[in-house]
Amino acid sequence: MTGTRGLGARWRRRRPLRTRLALAASSAVAVVAVGICAAAFVILDHQMTRQLELNLTQTAAQAIRDRHDWGPTPSDTLCQYPASACVQIVPSDPAKDPRKRYVLPVSDATRQVADGRRAAFYTKLTVAGHPVRMLTTRLADKDEAVQVAQRSDTVDRGVQQAAWALSAVGAAGVLLAAALGYWVSRTGLAPVARLTATAERIAATRDARHRIELPAGPPAREDEITRLATSFNTMLGELEQSVTAQRRLVADASHELRTPLTALRTNAELLARADRLTDAQRDRASAALGRQLREVTTLVNDLIELARDEEPQPLVEQVRPAALLEHAVGAAGEHWPELTFTAAIDPAAAAATVPGVPARLARLLSNLLDNAAKFSPPGGPVETALSPVPGALELTVRDHGPGIEAADLPHVFDRFYRAQAARALPGSGLGLAMARQIARAHGADLTAERAPGGGALFRLRIPLP
Repeated sequence: MTGTRGLGARWRRRRPLRTRLALAASSAVAVVAVGICAAAFVILDHQMTRQLELNLTQTAAQAIRDRHDWGPTPSDTLCQYPASACVQIVPSDPAKDPRKRYVLPVSDATRQVADGRRAAFYTKLTVAGHPVRMLTTRLADKDEAVQVAQRSDTVDRGVQQAAWALSAVGAAGVLLAAALGYWVSRTGLAPVARLTATAERIAATRDARHRIELPAGPPAREDEITRLATSFNTMLGELEQSVTAQRRLVADASHELRTPLTALRTNAELLARADRLTDAQRDRASAALGRQLREVTTLVNDLIELARDEEPQPLVEQVRPAALLEHAVGAAGEHWPELTFTAAIDPAAAAATVPGVPARLARLLSNLLDNAAKFSPPGGPVETALSPVPGALELTVRDHGPGIEAADLPHVFDRFYRAQAARALPGSGLGLAMARQIARAHGADLTAERAPGGGALFRLRIPLP
């Protein structure tokens, strides 16, 4: 049994879905067609036999009404075509049988009907070489039985002809079912074939720009296959964006890494000839090498952080944004002592908690504060605030620097994007991109805008549970 199931499974795997669907649809329609023909044959045979038996009953009733003192039928000519029926009377006592022989066979069952010990019955037999249907019933006023026989060859011939006709119809139905099954499978699986061809083309060319052509029509009237193709196109769009972003990330990362790595190599080669350098030159090269190593390390760490799409669930806990903001503002004040950092926390938001990863949210605030500090004038303030809004907490970070140009505003969160005014400042252009990714991973929304009166304003909206 196991081997048989295995062979069946292999057969299903090796046969295309179109072939299996065609076979299934053809088999279903063929079974229905054959079943209908078989049922029609049974009903036709039953009705024709019933009609013959009804004729025998009517003939017997007529014979009983017109009955004379007769015995057996005088000859068998009445059972010869075109005579309609043979009729004979059989007494219950064999001693009362007439001298002439009976044309129709007389059995013990016939005597039992005559004396009332058995009910009337029908018999299928052959008389004078012809198939007949015979009714044996009892005369109520005498212990006699009436036998009425009628040739059934016309009925048998009609049933046989019907059987051949229905067989032909059934065969035609099976052929039609096969054609319809093939048409259904070909038509129904055409979108699947296009989907498969597109997937194979993408696998061969590694080009995610291909799409499946969809039939015209409103979305509300799409069938399951069209919805599958639509979902596949959506997936291809996401894949194309992902591949494009990956390629851009690799290209940008290689560009950003090229300069510090070149500087690292230059300083390393310079320190390799330390015997030719003065102490001051050696100290400057060593300091530059350390600074460049830190920049490369920071850049690599930022790239690793950006490669993560979501926060690890085991590290998620209830976090109080007010405490994180106070800690981030204190750390920024120590790192940027020449600036003034302020935090205005609404009392209604001081005790609020949200689910998140504390270290990642702290990194988000640190990136926002560092970005504000880089663009703030010496001695200028960096203002932060935390307040409740309907269904969320809103945290803002504002500086009083030159602000964000209208052309740069759509790109401030792009990886490695640096505005014209920021290209001379330290950094890799990944801080704000990382901040937005952390925000999205926590279900929050981070936006940037030009602050009234000058400067840049970043607004982080964290949904409350």
